[in-house]
Amino acid sequence: MGSGGDVILVGFLASLGAGLVTGLGAIPVLFVKSLPRRLEDAALGFAAGVMLAASFFSLIGPGIAYGTTVFGVGEPVSAAIVVASVLAGASAIDVLNRRAPHEHFVGGREGPNDDEGAKRARIWLFVTAIALHNLPEGLAVGVAFGGDTIAEGVPLALAIGLQNAPEGLSVALALAGLGYSRPVALGIATATGLVEGVSGLLGVSVVTVSEPLLPIGLGFAAGAMLYVISHEIIPETHRAGHQRLASAGLMIGLAVMTFLDTALG
Repeated sequence: MGSGGDVILVGFLASLGAGLVTGLGAIPVLFVKSLPRRLEDAALGFAAGVMLAASFFSLIGPGIAYGTTVFGVGEPVSAAIVVASVLAGASAIDVLNRRAPHEHFVGGREGPNDDEGAKRARIWLFVTAIALHNLPEGLAVGVAFGGDTIAEGVPLALAIGLQNAPEGLSVALALAGLGYSRPVALGIATATGLVEGVSGLLGVSVVTVSEPLLPIGLGFAAGAMLYVISHEIIPETHRAGHQRLASAGLMIGLAVMTFLDTALG
């Protein structure tokens, strides 16, 4: 794919582009007051399915394959390294989730309850929560492009962008429902996509500079995404009693991502 600088640039632009689809998905907030909760849960279930498939097919699987080459070890040892990285990624997001003050759309505030934090505007608590959610997605795209081949990164970038659209609309509608103006809600949803560009740049830079970090980075990104799926997205889609629709959405998303990875990978 060219020099290291070219790889970093492409990885950054791909992760940024995937993140900005969040804003495109949020555009309907300018025209609609709300979406039926069942439709919103189905869309978020679809997003979870895409992320779930991407974690295994575009991150964990390639990570194990790269590990056998980079470390010169057999598949069992490579798999152990990647699995350890998966657990590390999930643990890192868990620490951020517990330590950083933020607010869930339904569950309310989470994190330290100090006086200074209590004075922060709720809008920044939402921005923090969204940033925590988007961080591993951008990281995953950036690390995938660090493999020095477009074929590894393109399916994941498309998948992340695809699942960002319903997330962006859900975020914008939630903010509008709390009283923020529709243009402000759209602007915030769009701005949160920039987080994916930043984390994507970090991911592709690190693994490009140090090749042995590539399988570790892929596993770490997968673990972070899997934690978000389990801790945030799936519970959110089941709160209103629409488990069947959410599960159907998840299966469709998983199928779409599996096809994309096979057709484009």
